[in-house]
Amino acid sequence: MSNVIVKTDFHFPGQKSKYTGKVRDVYNIGDKYLVMIASDRISAFDVVLPKAIPYKGQVLNQIAAKFLDATADICPNWKISSPDPMVTIGRFCKPIPLEMIIRGYLTGSSWRTYKSGKREICGVSIPDGMKEHQRFQHPIVTPTTKAAEGHDEDISREEILRQGIVSEADYNLLEKYTLQLFQRGTEMAATKGLILVDTKYEFGKGDDGQIYLIDEIHTPDSSRYFYLEGYEERQRKGEQQRQLSKEFLREWLMDKGFKGETGQKVPEMSDEFVIQISERYIELYENIIGEKFIRSDVSNVLGRVEKNCYDWLKVN
Repeated sequence: MSNVIVKTDFHFPGQKSKYTGKVRDVYNIGDKYLVMIASDRISAFDVVLPKAIPYKGQVLNQIAAKFLDATADICPNWKISSPDPMVTIGRFCKPIPLEMIIRGYLTGSSWRTYKSGKREICGVSIPDGMKEHQRFQHPIVTPTTKAAEGHDEDISREEILRQGIVSEADYNLLEKYTLQLFQRGTEMAATKGLILVDTKYEFGKGDDGQIYLIDEIHTPDSSRYFYLEGYEERQRKGEQQRQLSKEFLREWLMDKGFKGETGQKVPEMSDEFVIQISERYIELYENIIGEKFIRSDVSNVLGRVEKNCYDWLKVN
């Protein structure tokens, strides 16, 4: 449990600033490169939980790296290199303050919203009579604002344009990329016996004015997967779907009365539960990538990450 990355405090050559997100630490190297370190922190309901998860950072970084490479023909992305299992180094981009969430199925927060009686999400109408985990006729795009702190907020296309968050031309391109990336992710998941249920994409602008896909893609932190086998039968019987995502963690927290609301205390996480979460992340890696997960040497994980980043920056 001690060989996890909870936080970093590195000082790289040319370092201009450091941003600490919920899960990632991002170092700006002279407005030229971003060094993104996937820590082992875990968040739910926009709250960072008190215990880190062994190998979680490696799982996230390696899944994202593989999918960034596999979708570069659809949309330019920020990735240049991955010099360490927990690190991606890429092009410096100014983030667009939106999360482009796309949903293929009525599940998770969208189901909770629907069950409460609402029939519209982010300006998108949802028909009556749908069941939990049912597939939408077409995937729907339901953006949220990207909050620097606290909770992200649902927002419609119309409101994004009214507020001038992006131009109409840029939003149309973001939506196009989102739909095409989701289609590719859906096809890749199907070859591994999985359903890509929903996910989110983040984008930024480079100094050339071009839009790039940034951050992670198709990881268990940003996506939800069902097992394809048995999906239709479970739907007919009204049973819960077998899924690979963080939803089991959210459900565990909700069962204990925690939803990330002001004044609520995070329930105690036992070491056994932490290991269970770790194994779930590794299970998703092996299923979605189709390869055995190789645990990296974490005997001096901070030293390893620092050296690998420093060595790459020294020659680039």
